[in-house]
Amino acid sequence: MLENTVSFTGQRRDTHSHRQRENWRELPAHNYVKIFVIGALFCFLFRAEIDSIVRTWITDASWSHGFLIPLFSLYFVNQRKEDILNLETRPNYLGLLFLVCTILFYPFNIVHLQYGYLRPIGMIASLGAIVLFLGGWLLIKRTWLAVAFLIFAIPLPERYYKALTIPMRQWAATVASGLLNLVPGLEATANGVLIDVFYKGQTLAPALDVAEACSGMRLLMAFLALGVAMAYLHERPLWQRLVLVASTVPIAVLCNIVRVTITGFIYILIHPRYAQGVYHDMLGMAMLPLAFGLYGLLVLFMSNLFIDESQIPFEDVIIRARGT
Repeated sequence: MLENTVSFTGQRRDTHSHRQRENWRELPAHNYVKIFVIGALFCFLFRAEIDSIVRTWITDASWSHGFLIPLFSLYFVNQRKEDILNLETRPNYLGLLFLVCTILFYPFNIVHLQYGYLRPIGMIASLGAIVLFLGGWLLIKRTWLAVAFLIFAIPLPERYYKALTIPMRQWAATVASGLLNLVPGLEATANGVLIDVFYKGQTLAPALDVAEACSGMRLLMAFLALGVAMAYLHERPLWQRLVLVASTVPIAVLCNIVRVTITGFIYILIHPRYAQGVYHDMLGMAMLPLAFGLYGLLVLFMSNLFIDESQIPFEDVIIRARGT
């Protein structure tokens, strides 16, 4: 009887020690202290970069979506919380080597290379190195997207941003002018990012300018980040996830062309004041539901493209032999 009691007690202790954690509050307190200390040191080391990025989010509307990116990263981590909380993590000293390299590269880049975009990229690389050092490859496997997703919060250098926006503005001007020509008595000609309009026997002045705010870059960057998030959260085959991510670019470009075209019709057929200011911003906001609708149609199409045989109900088939 005593042996059974001891055996049963030992079994209870063993079961309790291997009980699966399900909430972050079940994490030991010393882990939170470690996270706080490392986070404080990280913020102190890269305080200049963090301040510069946040200031850009506040002052530049094209990057205002940056405030949401860290929240999405935290959500990705929370989605894998049960796996993360129950991992048997081990330090990986390769991560320590990467961390030392990224920290040494940071002042080297500032003094010698002087390439601004590498500074925030190096900050994210340092965060990934910290995760690898503290948790090993198992933790990296479950958090790599949350770390890499932070790249969407980093503003592009001005020269790259303009190099991307100019072709998009030209495409929008070309397509919009072609659609405007469908109106009887209206002639529209695209000259770079400008649309010259001849309507009812007179040339409208000034010409319709597809400004940088109308390039669609703002929608593209925000929608691309959202597309990656949606592709990750949807339980789909890999090829479908890649299609969802790739589709964000043509959807954003198409929505921007629609926006420029509608702006042109309002400018010419109604009144120029309704094509600028708050009306212009409201029209830009209206492109988000359109983009989501097109994205949702693509998701619905792929969901019905193939049928999962495991979900097809099988019916009993009774075969009766006809008597001879």
